[in-house]
Amino acid sequence: MFRRKVYDKLLEWKATSNGKTALLIEGARRVGKTTIVEEFAKNEYQSHILIDFAFATTGVKELFHDISDLDYLFLQLQLQFKADLHERRSLIIFDEVQLCPQARQAIKKLVQDGRYDYIETGSLISIKKNVQNILIPSEERKIEMFPMDFEEFLWATGDHTTNELLRKIFSEKISLGQRQNRELMRKFRLYMLVGGMPQAVNAYLETNNFKYVDEVKRDILNLYEADFYKIDPSGKISMLFAAIPSELSRDSSRYQVSSVLKNHRASAISNEISELVSSKTVLISYHVNDPAIVMTTSLNTGQFRLFMADTGLMVTLMFKDKDFTDNIIYEKLLSDTLPKNLGLFYENIVAQTLTCNGIKLFYNTYYDEIQKRIFEVDFLLAEGHKVSPLEVKSSKYRVHRSIDEFSKKHSDRINSKYVVHTKDLKKSGDLLYLPFYLVQFIR
Repeated sequence: MFRRKVYDKLLEWKATSNGKTALLIEGARRVGKTTIVEEFAKNEYQSHILIDFAFATTGVKELFHDISDLDYLFLQLQLQFKADLHERRSLIIFDEVQLCPQARQAIKKLVQDGRYDYIETGSLISIKKNVQNILIPSEERKIEMFPMDFEEFLWATGDHTTNELLRKIFSEKISLGQRQNRELMRKFRLYMLVGGMPQAVNAYLETNNFKYVDEVKRDILNLYEADFYKIDPSGKISMLFAAIPSELSRDSSRYQVSSVLKNHRASAISNEISELVSSKTVLISYHVNDPAIVMTTSLNTGQFRLFMADTGLMVTLMFKDKDFTDNIIYEKLLSDTLPKNLGLFYENIVAQTLTCNGIKLFYNTYYDEIQKRIFEVDFLLAEGHKVSPLEVKSSKYRVHRSIDEFSKKHSDRINSKYVVHTKDLKKSGDLLYLPFYLVQFIR
């Protein structure tokens, strides 16, 4: 099993909650939720019961239709799962709890009873049809689980030292030199290609062959597509998801819904967009009309960009309908010869990294009347009492006019200014050039 940072959050919940709350872990399918929770249960409890509602019998699910007699419920669970439960020393896991809404509703009474701890895992948990007829328990504490980040990927490959060095480099703003930077970027590009889905990482470690890694990622994408059709038989959600790479590659300031779904606008399919984002398979960045400390006060919900939650899956999605040998991205990205029009992968990995750090995604475009052109800042970060613009450069081109013009326009609001690129760390005045592998330390 891979070492995951979320394990520390589970430990913190167990220590601070002491049975007063249940923990709900949300995340995309195949992100590793069940694996980490099972490992946690084995290590931190005397016993546990895992109820996988994707495969649970009708009899098990019906136990949660009437929970007036908890003694009977616990007796049945012990009999059916052949496990002993010990007061305050046992954990009950509700896996894929969205498939049994009554079990999620039962959390309120189960937590109040106080005998055992409870962890729920869920995918597509926020879909309205799964919760519309139940009372959402206030006793839930939620955390989100993401694909493996770069540090977790390094741990999986047996490298437990590099990231500590990188943390020091970022903190002290040290230049590594081009040779070391090239080696670190090679590792980071490998991470981008494999991605952070545990099964894909495992396939890479076992085979050292991108073909088999790609097959695993195709299986995951097929699983997502099947899920999307379950909640939206019309296929709209599936089409919106599949079009993310092509939409990012367009020279456009927003996701053009009408180019994907003819005669549709974003406002008309807000439910589909909401359900897609709720699946945790995608990330959404909203346009901010008037950048400020509290971005949400001026965001435009009808103007947004969509990224994929895992860049490795995006690499596969672009060529999903073709043979692996047609996928030029593996060779081009690993050798650092990616064409400029495929720089979307670098922008996606920045979005993915910022999201893992708990940073909400916002961007800004504006038209300059004097220069008669549109400027776009890729990401806006709230830092302290000011705003920090971030621009992504996938090529060696170092011009950053968007940040320069944005900073002039909002000079009283600017904190830090970042240009993320493939070269070494460099500080130039109030502008910080960061290699992609250091974005993880922006908080």
